Amino acid sequence: MAQVQLQETPRWKNFLGCVGPGFLVSVAYLDPGNLQTDLQAGADHKYELLWIVLVGLTFALIIQSRSANLGVATGKHLAEHCKEEYPLPVKYCLWILAEVAVIASDIPEVIGTAFALNILLKIPMWSGVLLAGLNTLLLLGLQRYGIRKLEVVIGVLVMVVGGCFFAVLLHVRPSPKGILTGMFVPKLEGKGATSAAIALLGALIMPHNLFLHSALVISRKIPRTYDDIRIASKHFLIESGLALFLAFLINVAVVSVTGSVCSDLNIFLENAAHCKNISLNSAAFLFKNAIGNWSSKLYAISLLASGQSSTVTGTYAGQYIMQGFLDLKMKVWLRNLLTRCIAIAPSLVACIIGGSQGAAKLIIMILSFELPFALVPLLRFTSSEAKMGHHKNPKPVSLVSWLLCCCLIGINLYFLSTTLMGWIMSNKMPKIGLIFTGVLAFLTMMLYVSLLTYLTLKREKSAASSTDLAMGTIRTSGSRDERGSELSSNQRTNEFESDHIILA
Repeated sequence: MAQVQLQETPRWKNFLGCVGPGFLVSVAYLDPGNLQTDLQAGADHKYELLWIVLVGLTFALIIQSRSANLGVATGKHLAEHCKEEYPLPVKYCLWILAEVAVIASDIPEVIGTAFALNILLKIPMWSGVLLAGLNTLLLLGLQRYGIRKLEVVIGVLVMVVGGCFFAVLLHVRPSPKGILTGMFVPKLEGKGATSAAIALLGALIMPHNLFLHSALVISRKIPRTYDDIRIASKHFLIESGLALFLAFLINVAVVSVTGSVCSDLNIFLENAAHCKNISLNSAAFLFKNAIGNWSSKLYAISLLASGQSSTVTGTYAGQYIMQGFLDLKMKVWLRNLLTRCIAIAPSLVACIIGGSQGAAKLIIMILSFELPFALVPLLRFTSSEAKMGHHKNPKPVSLVSWLLCCCLIGINLYFLSTTLMGWIMSNKMPKIGLIFTGVLAFLTMMLYVSLLTYLTLKREKSAASSTDLAMGTIRTSGSRDERGSELSSNQRTNEFESDHIILA
């Protein structure tokens, strides 16, 4: 089936044709797991950690732009490149890690939707979880009418999330000076500030987004010439920047709301208790008691919009991951149903057993563990001339990206090790149990580091498409007929298998 055709002239119409993928990706930075982490960060540290949000989303823009470039320049998404590059054991390992990350991130998204339905309509939690899965499949059904329709719906849901929190923000009137200071003056003061900053950073950057973004950009039909690929990459960068800037403003609003409410000197004891341990459910009671019943309803509406939009994009990412790694040939509705069923069972279990609090801890642990296994291959592929041709990362971009990647891996290792040690020390196990757990943790870390080292240093396979990429940059001028004839010969090699993208 056909892809979305971009208009070459005028330039602004070409840009508007590229608008959409970045906003679908930005949803992951506004999912219920992020909202809960933001609410707790604001309650515990007021505006102090806003600079972490700024740093995290700046880093997100850098790596998301690399993901988009990979899809635009090669016509294949990240999962497909991993399938081609790595041997079977590594390929299946990466696939399992990616699927686990999608499932883990889906748990708070589904639970958030269930909480919103419970607050608004008094629907039981287990019913809300099932309804969340059904609603996601209905929204994904919009693909029948074109990917652009789905992008518009998701964009509206993002605006709903932002509108609700900005309305509450205007009512609580936080200190503008405090917000600006928190954004641009880095500091980690107070008890638990470092761990809260790591949790905030871990909740922001989602591994499945790297797979998703590289696939979404291929829904646009881009001529395989150097200039067209360069212009498309530039437009997707601008579009991603605008989408992530909006996500940044919404995250700032969420942190600032609880930062203002929980720092009030006249706060009631019941509200202060909610501030110490905020969950997606207790936040509604906090808003209702501290601000008014209307704010609780607005919060529930924003939570519903956040949960539904993020579950749609999570399912979308899951189907791209499954298709890319396993090369499964199945109908779109069946692939969506399979992906949704895989994720809905753990969400239902987490809802019954642990609630949003347990899900928040789970998502940060798993995403912190899995992120390098998506990020390292992405940086390897986008720095490769064999895969990217003349569109590979410039040396300064590669240097900055790898430096940030190493810092992130170091932070994740610190977070995982300290969390594990804290859990071991807090549980009174017999000595033999402590020894066994310590040995198992050590072996897991060694395997973790070994796999990352392999992904980083593995000798690259020669790419058959590199010649086509290089040839596509030779002729960038001339008549439309000449460029059309070049397109017909080159695009066949790199065209995305778009069996689930409909012409908008």
